[in-house]
Amino acid sequence: MVYFFDLLYSQLLVKVPQQTADFTHQTVIVTGSNTGLGLEAARHLARLNAAKIILAVRTLSKGEAAAADISKSCNIPASRVEVWQLDMSNKDSITAFAKRASTLPRLDAAILNAGVFSFKRQEIDGTEAHLAVNVIGATLLELLLLPILRDSASRTGSRGRLTLVGSDMMYTVNPTELQNPDGAIFPRINSRGVLPEGNYYSYSKLLVYYATRRVAALNPVSEKSNVVITVQTPGACKSDLFRDDMSVFMKAVQAIAMSIFARSTEVGARTLVHAVSPQLPAEAHGGFLMDCQVQKPKYSVAEDNRVSSEQAKKWSEELFELIEEIAPEATKA
Repeated sequence: MVYFFDLLYSQLLVKVPQQTADFTHQTVIVTGSNTGLGLEAARHLARLNAAKIILAVRTLSKGEAAAADISKSCNIPASRVEVWQLDMSNKDSITAFAKRASTLPRLDAAILNAGVFSFKRQEIDGTEAHLAVNVIGATLLELLLLPILRDSASRTGSRGRLTLVGSDMMYTVNPTELQNPDGAIFPRINSRGVLPEGNYYSYSKLLVYYATRRVAALNPVSEKSNVVITVQTPGACKSDLFRDDMSVFMKAVQAIAMSIFARSTEVGARTLVHAVSPQLPAEAHGGFLMDCQVQKPKYSVAEDNRVSSEQAKKWSEELFELIEEIAPEATKA
């Protein structure tokens, strides 16, 4: 119940600050950036003088249209916005993207925004879609980009920043429902009828939060790894993310709710940019950002007495085992 009151406070009373940090000389990747929050985050970065913005998109034609729109609206040379192909549902596409990113002269920050939401169960190569894209795909890309960011920080002296777009909807589900007395949770999640289909998105954001906290704990900010890793939420924003398989009635209900409570995509995108700001302090490492600040202890899912930190660690290690099968040594970054 505390969460819902705080959500209303956040949506209705908190004013998300305009971002003013200087990204001069810096290169930033934004996934899922041909529309919505990703597009607006990329536009903010252009306004803040980023030297190169890489739009990582599944459909190149849509990415090219987005790049042209950013170039025109921000009055910047087209060469400052590049479009790279990335399909977060395809493991080969993710590894190829990371390999290409390793050839960049520098990489200062990455916003991992691309994700899926569906009220209906869908599968990708036999894996539930939210699990495949929002958890496995996102964590795989996170781990593959981390050493690139680390090497760049070492060469340039500019601290790297890596953020995954999570969701405060992870507070609406009970993590104990993921526990499997027989052992591994991923086969449990992947089985039909075990969890309510409408909760898969929330569970995926909870699991990626646990995983990212684990990645951050294994890679503390130091001279060796000068990269701040976070998960952040933009809050409820006007978006087409939730519309793919809604009924006409539900679309109407959502439209009314969004008109009352939701932030614009431009305002929501400010939170994405804040999470990769050059001014982001090292103390944010491993944290969950909401309203452009690290959450207070009452919001710490990792300290939730419904699931132990050891259990969260176990779930993350199970995920890492899956990732090692895709990209050996990736979790040793």
